[in-house]
Amino acid sequence: MTRSWTMAVLCVAMMLSARLQGHHNFADIYLEADTIDVEGEVVEFQYKNPHSWIHIQGQDAFGAQKIYSGEWASVSRLERDGITKDFFKVGDHLRIWASPNRNPNDNRIRIKRMERRKDKWKWGGNRIESR
Repeated sequence: MTRSWTMAVLCVAMMLSARLQGHHNFADIYLEADTIDVEGEVVEFQYKNPHSWIHIQGQDAFGAQKIYSGEWASVSRLERDGITKDFFKVGDHLRIWASPNRNPNDNRIRIKRMERRKDKWKWGGNRIESR
C-alpha cells in the first residue's frame, strides 16, 4: 500500500511540474526593455494557446531576408480584441515593434505593437484601433 501511495504522489507531482514549466517568464527569453522594428509580409499566423504566433518575412539590420516569429497573446485575449483565426492573410504587410530575443541567433520576438498598412489597423499593448 505504501509503494502505491508513493507512486501516486510522484505521478501527481510530475504532472503538476510539467504544467508549471509550460509557461515562461518573457524576461527569461526576450530583452523586454529593448524594442526592434520589423516590417514584412505574413508567411503564417498560428492562432493557438497559450500564445499565438505571427511569422513574417522581413529584413535584418544588414538587409538579409529572414523570417521572424512573433510571440503574441492568447486566443481568448485576441478574441476580446476582435481578432479571429482568419484576421491575417499570407502576404499581409505588417510593421511590428517587439522585444528582441536574448539570443541574437534566435528569430523569435515578443510583439509589443503592430500595424497593418492596407486598412490602417493598429494593435498596441492593451488597445486596438481600426480605421
